[in-house]
Amino acid sequence: MVTQARVHLFTLVLLLLVQGCQPVCVDATSETEAVLGKPMMLTCISCLKREEVKVKTRVDWYYRPRAEKDTPKIHIYMYKNDTPMEPDGPFKDRLTWIGSQDLQDVSIKIRKVTYNDSGLYECHVFRLFEFKFFSPTEYIVKNITLKVKEKASDDPTAFYSEIMMYVLLVFLTFWLLVEMVYCYRKISKSDEQAQDTALFGE
Repeated sequence: MVTQARVHLFTLVLLLLVQGCQPVCVDATSETEAVLGKPMMLTCISCLKREEVKVKTRVDWYYRPRAEKDTPKIHIYMYKNDTPMEPDGPFKDRLTWIGSQDLQDVSIKIRKVTYNDSGLYECHVFRLFEFKFFSPTEYIVKNITLKVKEKASDDPTAFYSEIMMYVLLVFLTFWLLVEMVYCYRKISKSDEQAQDTALFGE
C-alpha cells in the first residue's frame, strides 16, 4: 500500500509539473547592446500583483538621442485602448509591438537597428484599476540605454548558462528514469509477494 501510494503521488506530481504549469510574470531587464542591421527587442515588463482585477493600461515609449535630461525626448510608440500607434518621426514603420495580451509585457522591437538608434529609451506604463468603489492608478517608468555595435560582443555568461542548462536537463532526465525504474521494481516485487502469498495460502 505504501509503494502504491508513493507511485500515485509521484504520478500526480509529474502530471502537475507537465500539464498544470501556468505562465508566470517575471520582471526581466532588457538587453542594452544591439547589432547594426539586426532586429532588437526593447524589453519592458510591468507585472500585475492581482491579475483578476480589471485594469485599463496605456503604454508610451519615448526616445532620447542622448542620456542627458535636457535633451528633448521623442514620442515613438503608443498602445492605448488595445490599439498600437506609431507617431511620425525617425521610428515610423520601424517598430513592432510584441507585448503580451494581458499587457504585463509591453515590449517593442526595432526591426532593423541603425547607428542613430543609440540612446535612451523610456517605457511609460499608466494603469487605471477598476475596483468596486474606487479607481486607483499606477505609473511606472523604465529606462533602457541602448548602444549599437557593428558586431555582437562575446558573452561568456550566456555560453556557460547554456552548458549548465543542458547538464541540468540530462541530470533531471536520468533522475526521472531511475525513479521510474525503482517504482516499477517495487510494484513488481509487491505483485510477486502477493501471488506467492495467494499460492501458499491455498
